[in-house]
Amino acid sequence: MLVLAIESSCDETSIAIVNENKILSNVISSQFVHSKYGGVVPEIASRAHLRMINEIFHTSLREAETSIEDIEAIAVTNQPGLLGSLIVGANFAKGLSLKYNLPIVPTDHIEGHIYSGFLQDPTLDFPAIAMVVSGGHTAIFQVDSYNHYKTLGLTRDDAAGEAFDKISKLLGLGYPGGPIIDRLAKLGNQTAYNFPRTMYNSNDYDFSFSGLKTSFKYFLEKNFDNNPPKDIIPDLAASVQSAIVDVLIKKVFTAADEYGISNIVIGGGVSANSYLREQSMAKAQKENKKVVFPSLTLSMDNAAMIGFLANKKLAELGEVAFRNLSFTCSANSLRAKYPKKNRVNSTL
Repeated sequence: MLVLAIESSCDETSIAIVNENKILSNVISSQFVHSKYGGVVPEIASRAHLRMINEIFHTSLREAETSIEDIEAIAVTNQPGLLGSLIVGANFAKGLSLKYNLPIVPTDHIEGHIYSGFLQDPTLDFPAIAMVVSGGHTAIFQVDSYNHYKTLGLTRDDAAGEAFDKISKLLGLGYPGGPIIDRLAKLGNQTAYNFPRTMYNSNDYDFSFSGLKTSFKYFLEKNFDNNPPKDIIPDLAASVQSAIVDVLIKKVFTAADEYGISNIVIGGGVSANSYLREQSMAKAQKENKKVVFPSLTLSMDNAAMIGFLANKKLAELGEVAFRNLSFTCSANSLRAKYPKKNRVNSTL
């Protein structure tokens, strides 16, 4: 089906037109205003979505060379995320659904990232191990089909992307921190400093990155009075990046080994990290595994992945199942949604 998808869970306003795994348009508007605050300000984010969403809607239709009358269904992210931002997208979607009598598919943002690798590579088979790594989430899943997956591990505190952002702030480098540290790390020595790899050898697939942030903070205070020389910042960036990436790679490949699965998907904003990609690809080649990274566009928050998954839901249940406009939005974290006692999940 020709699906118009809307993603507004955080600070990107995105609308895409998707037909199964064919992306006709995928327009993304990022909110750079948050950089001066060192993080996303929820109220500013929701107001920016309000200002941009109608323009993005028309741009997406124009780039797809189609009209709203050709659209067969609407998809929208309804969880998790910033509540105000989610509501903007959901209400816009409901308005379109009412006006044009279209089915509407509420879709989980994290599930969009889980299946983004299947959008990137249509030859990718089930089962797969999927790791979602972003500013708000770090989690590992066993994915058996488009309507069934199991949560294997979650972050117990800070997500990997959040650790990058906080460490970048400690270094006075700006926000978002991930791309900045990635760029500087290319100029540095990753073995110059040894930062903790928390839970590297734990007997589960959970993560913890708050200790790394704290260790880095005390290291700067003790050794440089919070003002490290500029010439060693690339070494600091490379060393802390290595500490984060080492844990990510160890966990996801160990999960693949334990469950006897050779297909791995790594998605979410942090999956754009060049060191993570290089090290994962090298390890996959050595171990005869297949690793799929979404393109840089599909790694960030985008509507194409939402439309792709909505297409699968529509094919499974039919449009009659999605005529209910009473769905709500939720800001619940992954840990609240998927506690250890109930980690078997369905997209439907």
